[in-house]
Amino acid sequence: MTYRVCFVCTGNICRSPMAESVFRARVAEAGLDDLVEADSAGTGGWHQGDPADPRTVSVLEEHGYDSGHTARQFQPSWFARLDLVIALDAGHLKALRRLAPTPQDAAKVRLLRSYDPAAGDDLDVPDPYYGAVDGFEECLEMVEAAGTGLLTAVREQVEGQPV
Repeated sequence: MTYRVCFVCTGNICRSPMAESVFRARVAEAGLDDLVEADSAGTGGWHQGDPADPRTVSVLEEHGYDSGHTARQFQPSWFARLDLVIALDAGHLKALRRLAPTPQDAAKVRLLRSYDPAAGDDLDVPDPYYGAVDGFEECLEMVEAAGTGLLTAVREQVEGQPV
């Protein structure tokens, strides 16, 4: 049985595709490719069909991550097939929980930085879209820092599930 994770930000061209790419790399490094799938989406459809922001692509490639991506909008019907929905900031968390058809679906939504013990109370990944490339670098650092804890949590969920 495949464990499915979806990363969600506003437009699905900066933070969530970055988180998806980093997490996919971590899953591959851990040898869990056959057990875990990751994708991403936006709370809005403004950029639907567009590639990732060029600054996202540049930062991902500079750090050895895959940058292939096409933006899409999150749909409430997806909750049925997803095991975990990862919001990149508190606004996304609230929007996703409002979209959830059931309380069980709402419980699937978590903040990415909640998986980073060093994050403290500041659990938002700031939106780098209106800034310079250094904001994208900072975003990547936060995503990578949370990735280890997220992978550990997902691994705990998939252990014992039949392949």
